[in-house]
Formats: sequence, C-alpha cells, structure tokens
Amino acid sequence: MRRLYKFSERFTYSQMDSVFFICAIVLVAMLSFALVEHQNVFAQVKPTMQEWSVKNGSYPHDVAPDPAKDGPVWFTSEFTGELGKLDPTTGNVTYIQLGKECLAEEPGCPPSNSTSFPHGVILDADGAPWVTDAGLHAMVRVDPKTEEVKVYPLPENITKKFKRSQLNTPTIDKDGMVWFTGRAGFYGKLNPETEEYKIWLAPRGPGPYGITTAPDGIVYFNSWTGNYTGRVDPKTDNLTILDPPTPNQMVRRVWSDSQSNIWVSEWAEKNLAAYFPSNSSWKEWRVPGDTPVPYGVFVDEKDKVWLTDWDETNGTQTVFRFDPTNEKFESFPLPSEHSDIHQMNGRAGEVWAAEPGVHKILVIRTGE
Repeated sequence: MRRLYKFSERFTYSQMDSVFFICAIVLVAMLSFALVEHQNVFAQVKPTMQEWSVKNGSYPHDVAPDPAKDGPVWFTSEFTGELGKLDPTTGNVTYIQLGKECLAEEPGCPPSNSTSFPHGVILDADGAPWVTDAGLHAMVRVDPKTEEVKVYPLPENITKKFKRSQLNTPTIDKDGMVWFTGRAGFYGKLNPETEEYKIWLAPRGPGPYGITTAPDGIVYFNSWTGNYTGRVDPKTDNLTILDPPTPNQMVRRVWSDSQSNIWVSEWAEKNLAAYFPSNSSWKEWRVPGDTPVPYGVFVDEKDKVWLTDWDETNGTQTVFRFDPTNEKFESFPLPSEHSDIHQMNGRAGEVWAAEPGVHKILVIRTGE
C-alpha cells in the first residue's frame, strides 16, 4: 500500500491533465471513425428496383413521373396510340387513347395522320402531360384531371416536307413554351396560349433526338446522326452548335444537372460526356464493359448521373450510376432481360423508366 501511495504522489496534476486530454482525443477519434463508417454504410445502400407490367405488345417508350411523392407516372404506349397512367401505390394502370392504334396499320406504321405513335412525354407546370406524337404529326396535351386530349398538328409546310416527322422528345422552357425535336430533321417550339409554332430545319439534316431545359433556362438538344449538341437561347432563338471532342459519337439522350452542366450519352463511341457552359469545355468518360451501348441518361436531385446500357452482360442489361465528384461508375443489373430502356426521368429518391423490350414500367429507388 505504501508503494502505491508514493507512486500517486509522483503523479502530478499536470500529468493527470495530460492523460485526460489524450484520452479525450482518443475518444473523439473513435467516435468520429464510427460516424464515418456509419455514413459510408448508409451511402453504400444499393438501389432497389420494382416493375409493373403494362399491355403486352404496347411498347412503352418514355415516362414522366409526377413530382409529388407517390404521384402518377405517365408513359407513352407507342404501338397502341395511348398515353398510360400508372398509380404506383396500387399498381393500377389506365390508358387514354390519343388516336388510332399503330398495330392496326402495320407494317409501316405510322402511315397516316389518324394513326397515333406517341414517343416522348413531359409534364408542364400544371402537371399536364405533353406528348410528341410521330403518327399524328402533332404535339398532344392531356388534361391530368379530365383526361381531355387536345391535338396541335404541325404546320402544313413541315408535314409536306417530311412525310414522316418522327417527332421525338419534348421539353418545356421557363416561359412555358413546349420545345420538341423531329428526327426527320427539325426542331421547334409551340406556344400553348397562341397555338403558334416556330420550327427550324436542323443543321446537318436528320437526327434531332433528346432535348432538355437547363436550370439557367437554356434549351439543349442532341442530333443523333448529326453528331452534335445544339444550344438554343429561348429568348433569342439563337442556335449554337456544340461538337463533342470525339467525332461521329452519335449523341442520343441529354439531361442537365443542378448547375446547368449538360450530360449526354454517346451511343456509337461508348462514352458518357458532359458539357460545362461555365468554360465551354467538354469531358468524356468511357462506360465500363467490353461493348457498352449507352442510351438513356438522367441526372437525379443529388446530381448523380444515371445511364442505361443496352449491352447484355450475363444475359441482362445494366443501368449505371455515375458520381461526378469521384468520377466512378456503379453498375446495377436490370431485373428483366432485354429491357431496352430508351429514356429515364425521376423525382426525389426515384428514377423511372419504361422497358419496351418486356412491356414494363420500372422504378429504381436510390436509397439516398
């Protein structure tokens, strides 16, 4: 007992303070490490997927989810000439006929202005779907409450020049103008109030495909066979051609992130690419895999970039999530074979797509 007492006498208050200080540092470090590990586990939560079947043979093409949680998800049904509406809470699917169904006119659909062949869909500020209908050669609006269909036929000079308009994808700018692409070789906009069109022939001919509106208000579209991204200022209607660094890349779909950076899929060159307006620069990333076929692209609310790949690995296709901060891809096999996803859209925590290859609608819950 005496030795222990002498030892404690030699252990000064200053030394005890030092020990307590060191212990405190160690404790804080351990807590910080545990918190980081917890955050890493949370960040690594894998997305989950769910599918809903739609009409067999309908070929669902593009989707537009209502931004409200559990709100309806609209989709184009190309081969039946309908706009579909999925209630994700019940799984109930209803259809709104836009025109005569394509199946009745095969082969060579769509051959006439009475046959509907809806391709793209986007929602306006009122939640109303706008559809690019390549069969009706028209923009089509559907009232989300009454389901009334209103058709806005393309001007006669366009339908005479292009027997098949191949209307492709719509977007809506900050002023409510409905922009669209025609793969036959044009792009344009519709004023819903005056019902007047302004349409321009596309540089380099056929090819206009994906289109999007960036947060800064600028409209961008891709020309698939023209091999460029077009930048349109809606205030002046001036077009600037943006050539990606790799030629003959066949840019297909396009989306903007929250900073108005533009993300595109390069179908032929197997790349994901981004255009940065702040310094007018491009950057490309090779999509993983031996023979990737990048198609649909979407940027979620966390600025993560989602990309579909039509190449089949182990019998199924893949969706990638790309993180621009670390420039890394994550891959997630799709639940059905031959999904053939053309386009994606989304809302908070969810990425939506149509799977025409298997006649299903898909949601990816990101877990973020």
